[in-house]
Amino acid sequence: MLKHLFGLLAHMPRVWKQMMMLMADLVLLSFSVWAAYALRFGDFFVPNEAQFILMAAAPLLAVPIFLKMGLYRSVIRYMGEHALWSVLKGVALSTLVWSALAFMTQMTGAQGVPRAVPLLYGLLSVVLIGGVRFSARWLLWLPQRVRYAGRQVLIYGAGNAGRQLAASLQQGRSFFPAGFLDDNLALHGKDIGGLRVYAPKQLPILIRRFDIHDVIVTLPTSSHARRKEVVAFLEQYSLRVRILPALSDIASGRHLVNMLREVDIGDLLGREVVAADQALLARCITGKNVLITGAGGSIGSELCRQIAALNPSCMVLLESNEHALYQIHRSLVHLATGLVIPCLGCVQNRQLITALLEEHAVHTVYHAAAHKHVPLVEHNVIEGVRNNIFGTRALAQAVQAAQVETFVLISTDKAVRPTNVMGATKRWAELIVQDCAERAKLANYQTRFCAVRFGNVLGSSGSVIPLFKEQIAQGGPVTVTHAHVTRYFMSIHEAVELVIQAGSFAQGGEIFLLDMGEPIKIIDLAQNMIRLAGHSVRDELSPQGDIEIVVTGLRPGEKLYEELLIAQSNAQNTSHPKIMHANEYGLHGLALDEALDQLAQAMEQDNVPLLRRLLMDVANQHSA
Repeated sequence: MLKHLFGLLAHMPRVWKQMMMLMADLVLLSFSVWAAYALRFGDFFVPNEAQFILMAAAPLLAVPIFLKMGLYRSVIRYMGEHALWSVLKGVALSTLVWSALAFMTQMTGAQGVPRAVPLLYGLLSVVLIGGVRFSARWLLWLPQRVRYAGRQVLIYGAGNAGRQLAASLQQGRSFFPAGFLDDNLALHGKDIGGLRVYAPKQLPILIRRFDIHDVIVTLPTSSHARRKEVVAFLEQYSLRVRILPALSDIASGRHLVNMLREVDIGDLLGREVVAADQALLARCITGKNVLITGAGGSIGSELCRQIAALNPSCMVLLESNEHALYQIHRSLVHLATGLVIPCLGCVQNRQLITALLEEHAVHTVYHAAAHKHVPLVEHNVIEGVRNNIFGTRALAQAVQAAQVETFVLISTDKAVRPTNVMGATKRWAELIVQDCAERAKLANYQTRFCAVRFGNVLGSSGSVIPLFKEQIAQGGPVTVTHAHVTRYFMSIHEAVELVIQAGSFAQGGEIFLLDMGEPIKIIDLAQNMIRLAGHSVRDELSPQGDIEIVVTGLRPGEKLYEELLIAQSNAQNTSHPKIMHANEYGLHGLALDEALDQLAQAMEQDNVPLLRRLLMDVANQHSA
């Protein structure tokens, strides 16, 4: 019954609602003035004729003032605290006018109006007029509160995207919009599509009033820096923050509600992505045959997806993990315009690599296959060396023999002055690539060898992000190795896009560096991820928080911070603002062959201490 009544009220024409408000005010004001007399005299009050006329004048004087004050323009359901101020002003002014009429005309006779009556009349009017409005607002929202309990959301941004999203949400069943947040002062207090626009500073009040747990950010045309500011502001509260993608994605025509995504930590980096140079992207790929090693890994699979979009003639996917190869091959079937050939195998298999390069006449090789989990490689030194160093050597030699046009090694910032086995093996891989480039030049081969070095990518299998997400989902604790440890971060899409472009700059032997921006403190990253998940951090200042951060201590070989350059003076700019060229030290010819032979002998002898020492000696000797 009540649900039906509230439905009728909600869909009633606005003019009728305003008339109902006006009639209610006439009744309430009449009661207020009578009650003022009754309270003053302490008895049931029966007015005389003159008093009755004066009492009847009170609501007739007040209603025009209320009209002027805009009390009937407000939508009751979306009425805010500003409406109470309007009620106070309207009642105060109408009380003064009525008092002036009463005292100046003495129309009630010689006795006049007791001085307490206007004061009581004003107080009662404020309580009743304001109370009825806010009670009506609460009742009108009650069906929505019941239906969408805990599922009302605020939309940050009252622009076109925000309005379209609000309309979509109102038609769905997952969430219901409670209003907009917007920085535009001109919109504050206005109603857009039946939803009130609030100032961001009102967020704490709105959270309590509407039981808000989610905020959706709809700033598709704003810069990354601006979105970072907004997300940083919202993360102060225990809210789940979602974000609407860029306008280019919205233009694809998908339903807006389905495009909402959780805010990831990349939204807090504030990185401005430079538009890709299409000529650089296409140079080594379009119309060519491309081999990607480690095709099923986090970097390799993103390489495959971006390469497929650049229309190669053929893609050869080399992966040692059967399930990973199946997944990436299946995802590429409908993306690629050319052939996609899955190959289950390892880069250490020189015979297999040679057959693939010759059979498919490969023009470009992207070498992403590597063991890159620092703790695992630290405990499996022989396998790390076999895959990361000798696998790279076998692949590079096969590429050189087949005179492939371009070879790009995916390297890491951990190769700079390495303190762990994984970083050392990647520095050795860089040395092998530099040596192959030198040999290719001496033999007048056309193969261009290069390496691209960058830091952590968000969401890769070796990143802390998946670990933190898993720990948060389990209720914590979130583990951080050191309170001051920092790392560089970049989105996996941007990193791969820059890798492809960097490879197009290759002339032979270069190590390219990607601009990773400013390093991020891992403990700050953990705190941000906890807050973005809608939880609070439990620490000494907030012992009642949801999830604790535990410092476990640095792992073997782990640095407090990473570097991209061995020497800052070695960096040179390229024509791309996010790609630099480093002139690093190399180890060439017989010297490198002898060092590799020593590594091979230590592996055959299963002498891990010697293997580790040889790794570190050479890697750091050629990183000084």
